[in-house]
Amino acid sequence: MIENSYTFLIQYFRLLKSIDKIDFEKRNGIIPVVVQDIRTKDILMLGYANKYALTKTVETGNAHFWSTSHNRLWMKGEESGNIQPVEKILVDCDSDALLYLVNSMKPACHTGNRSCFHNELG
Repeated sequence: MIENSYTFLIQYFRLLKSIDKIDFEKRNGIIPVVVQDIRTKDILMLGYANKYALTKTVETGNAHFWSTSHNRLWMKGEESGNIQPVEKILVDCDSDALLYLVNSMKPACHTGNRSCFHNELG
């Protein structure tokens, strides 16, 4: 048990160190975050994160974002209860966008739909 905790802490601090390599400045401190179901590969939503939101996601294991409309930090599901546990975070090749791989069967959209991408352009 102690060895697992030690391994987790090492991985956690390596990840925190890598947060500094994310290019938040390119888009004035905020980067896009795509949320994808780790099992089904469904794209669930698009949000935005600043350094603080990413740090909170890493610390808690739950998806946090920066609300561009309310100018504040928010945890996905803080009102609805539809929390999105993050299993893995991937960084794109330019270090200016993220992919949160989540493990949740709960709706991601505020409308109650599983995905925010349920409207077809036509």
